[in-house]
Amino acid sequence: MNESRFTRRRLLGAAALLPALSLPAAAETEETQVIDLKVSLAFERLKRNVNGAVELAEQAKGVLIIPGITKAGFLVGGLYGEGALRVNDATVGYYSFASASFGLQAGVQRFDQALFFMTTQALERFRRSKGWELGAEAEFVTPKNSLAAELGTTTSRNPIIAIAFGQEGLMGGVSLGGGKYTRIHD
Repeated sequence: MNESRFTRRRLLGAAALLPALSLPAAAETEETQVIDLKVSLAFERLKRNVNGAVELAEQAKGVLIIPGITKAGFLVGGLYGEGALRVNDATVGYYSFASASFGLQAGVQRFDQALFFMTTQALERFRRSKGWELGAEAEFVTPKNSLAAELGTTTSRNPIIAIAFGQEGLMGGVSLGGGKYTRIHD
């Protein structure tokens, strides 16, 4: 009888801990749902406002969208944002983008970013990395009027196309170089 009472107490104690153990998973799920919603909205803005973005997305093997990157600085600056990598319209991972900068700068700016992986090799290299920096293999495109004119030559020679869009704020220019992408959730 004592052994059965002891077993029951252990089971009740374990059952009482279950909600506490599931809190991080629930918080992570809620956080990723928020990221997914922000990514969907930013991707729709990109496709609606930038001519050629739909065609680029159709050609890409995967697209990393990081909405609401915030860049701030006064001599020393930094930027940070979180987003999702999508392959065939399904989220396959969550990533952060961060960078620090030094120099003559002042202000605050927000912008969205899209990385279009045009080759399977480029996409897989990104997914396997622990921390990835945007380098020489990428084409930086600023969609002033339209991407459509640039799509033919850009997509044929560059494995990655980076686009900053939806800029708001009071800081001149958006620099994507030197930033690091890190996986934050599966």
